[in-house]
Amino acid sequence: MTAKAEQWSLRARLGAAFGLGAVMASGQAPLGFWGLTLIGLAALTLLVAREPGRKTAALTGWFGGAGYFALSLSWIFEPFLIDAARDGWMAPFAVVLISFGLALFWALAGFLSALPTHPARRALAFATALAAVELARGYVLTGFPWALVGHVWIGTWPAQAASLIGPSGLTLMTTLAAALPVAFRWKGALAGGLILAAAAGFGWQRLQQPEPEAPGITLRLVQPNADQATKWQPGMARMLFDRQLTFTAAEPRPDAVIWPETAVPYLLEESEGALIEMAEAAQGAPVLAGIQRGEGWRFWNSLVVVAADAGVQAVYDKHHLVPFGEYIPFGDTMDRLFGIRAFAAQQGNGYSEGAGASVLDLGALGKVLPLICYEAVFPQDLRAAPERADWILQVTNDAWFGTLTGPYQHLAQARLRAIEQGLPLVRVANTGVSALIDAKGRILDELPLGAAGYKDVALPGSLPATPFATLGEFPVLLMFAALAAGLLLRRRPRQA
Repeated sequence: MTAKAEQWSLRARLGAAFGLGAVMASGQAPLGFWGLTLIGLAALTLLVAREPGRKTAALTGWFGGAGYFALSLSWIFEPFLIDAARDGWMAPFAVVLISFGLALFWALAGFLSALPTHPARRALAFATALAAVELARGYVLTGFPWALVGHVWIGTWPAQAASLIGPSGLTLMTTLAAALPVAFRWKGALAGGLILAAAAGFGWQRLQQPEPEAPGITLRLVQPNADQATKWQPGMARMLFDRQLTFTAAEPRPDAVIWPETAVPYLLEESEGALIEMAEAAQGAPVLAGIQRGEGWRFWNSLVVVAADAGVQAVYDKHHLVPFGEYIPFGDTMDRLFGIRAFAAQQGNGYSEGAGASVLDLGALGKVLPLICYEAVFPQDLRAAPERADWILQVTNDAWFGTLTGPYQHLAQARLRAIEQGLPLVRVANTGVSALIDAKGRILDELPLGAAGYKDVALPGSLPATPFATLGEFPVLLMFAALAAGLLLRRRPRQA
């Protein structure tokens, strides 16, 4: 083949890889076409395994990842449309940059897959490496484990396996199930099918187990349906606050009322009158509400518990912040070393991070593990809590994610956190979807996207700590080590 023909052949393979990555993304919420994910992943694995060298294998993995992220993270353009006149021009660049940027992890997987020489081993190596880099994606540079390959199982029986092996285990299960037919044809297809059947069987059996005893707590989820573009306009801010007061005051009185992220349009230290109004509307029930607070030039994205006497019972500060959204990485360092203040949280330019994961003891309401928005996508943040909670609370503002895919993917990840921990999760969002999720990740009740209203829900019971809650990623890391050793260590020749 001539050099020109080889160049065209490579371009065709890269284009095919991009398209197969996009096919894979159809398994993510809200579509949930996990069958297409398996087909696309198997075909991409075949492409990578047949590449003649490490460079082209890395390029194929890179373009496959870019196609996957371009579709699954297409909601990334939405924040730039909040003020379209000012920021809209950046949206296409943001989608391209994040797609090809995150796909560098997949390029590394492609490169590593070319270390073995046998095509079958290359296919299995790509499956192992892809799952490993997807795990790394949740940690590197503060992490971004959104739309992991294993997330395609959320809402199905195999998702219950996350209680054992977490999201990275689900990803490894998926990549192996897709690679085995490539490596061993019909025998591999049978083996891959058995892996998925075992996960499905475990999930079905777990879902049939008796439900834990409910604690008898009624919670009111308040959803104001706040449009991000107008939310902070003075008249609109007061209208939304009054709307939440009205929902809070409705009869009958619940045991607690929950407002979403940044639901109070005043800083905590300037909110004495607002807290009194909230306490009066709640008629003796505590109110858990998202609010911002400040100390000097530092500000925090927080959750406050307002007691019946309008006093502040507890405060939690968000500690896992969104890079470039809530703070600029190394902004404080640039201020200290070079006097560049424009990006420093300590100068009021962005949020400061809280002390870390926390559990709030709310007395009769039990112990709650609070999460603010983005924190719900990190399984390690829940495992970092100092003690086991009775339930999980996520307050969020999903208006940043648009109305097509982002809010539903965010909700799906919250469901997975419930499965991993064996704890019920209460989710309250500014624009939806607010939901009650049981300890097995099932949505029991919800307020749909774009609706203003409230919902009184009975808190479900919690399950005993799951193996994943106790051991975390350790079992999956052992699986990675075993697979890597088996693929890279050559068998010694038999002695004559």
